[in-house]
Amino acid sequence: MIQTEGLTKRYGKLTIVDDLALDVRPGDRYGFLGPNGSGKSTTVRMLLGLVSPSRGSIKVLGHSVPKEAREVLQRVGAIIEAPAFYPNVSGRRNLMMRDAAGPGGGRTTRRQRVADALERVGMTGVDDRPVKAYSLGMKQRLGLAAALLRKPDLLILDEPTNGLDPQGIREIRELLIELNEAGTTIFLSSHLLNEIEALCTRVGMISGGKMMVQDQLSVLVVPTGNVIVRTKDIGDAVEAIGRALVKVEGDRLFVESDDPARLNAMLQAKGVRVSDLQVERHSLEEVFLAHTKASVFS
Repeated sequence: MIQTEGLTKRYGKLTIVDDLALDVRPGDRYGFLGPNGSGKSTTVRMLLGLVSPSRGSIKVLGHSVPKEAREVLQRVGAIIEAPAFYPNVSGRRNLMMRDAAGPGGGRTTRRQRVADALERVGMTGVDDRPVKAYSLGMKQRLGLAAALLRKPDLLILDEPTNGLDPQGIREIRELLIELNEAGTTIFLSSHLLNEIEALCTRVGMISGGKMMVQDQLSVLVVPTGNVIVRTKDIGDAVEAIGRALVKVEGDRLFVESDDPARLNAMLQAKGVRVSDLQVERHSLEEVFLAHTKASVFS
């Protein structure tokens, strides 16, 4: 879906994106992760043909960008930072005009496409208020609706949950998973570790314009070697576990173990009531810090 080789963008002596190799595969929910200022937005703009690379190649949906950007954009929906709309016009009217300006949109079904897109993002009750009266979260939802007008094969999203409350973030996440399961590949650029970890199946981590690591999330977020046991029988559990106990945090015991099932059976045999038991895994932040010296996501 997206492949880049040696992708580089320089402004004078300043290198923003440095020899980047992206590999986004059909069906991915790909998280493009990095701190603010790491080159994510510049990369997204190059993928859409809005900025020309200084060096390297870009292929999106099998087409060379920016040379064949027109063919690509017919099959791609995108949100680039804060979506741009006519401020004195309603959201519905904005979508009608955007659909009319895009390639391949039939006039007879335009109203229905707009209604369907608004419904997908939870804005069926949108009124005639101008967009300038919208909250930031509403503008983000409207931007996503605009990206969904043509039922794209690929969605490229730059910080799509910016300004949304926790409920809105969850709703957008569930929508993106639903779209992905229906066949749309998702490319999500974000500095929010939790957002990437909750949504994405494949992750690329960028720092200082360079790709630091790129792989399936399940491969990156590997077990730590510990099992987390939750129980109210702390004293009995500590005694039963012995030297394998790493630490205790409230009703959670961190236990060194490579066999969770055997650990659970042993605790049950000792009369310890286990309410939850799960393998501890490294967080995305720990993975990122292991590959870079960056420590701030803000």
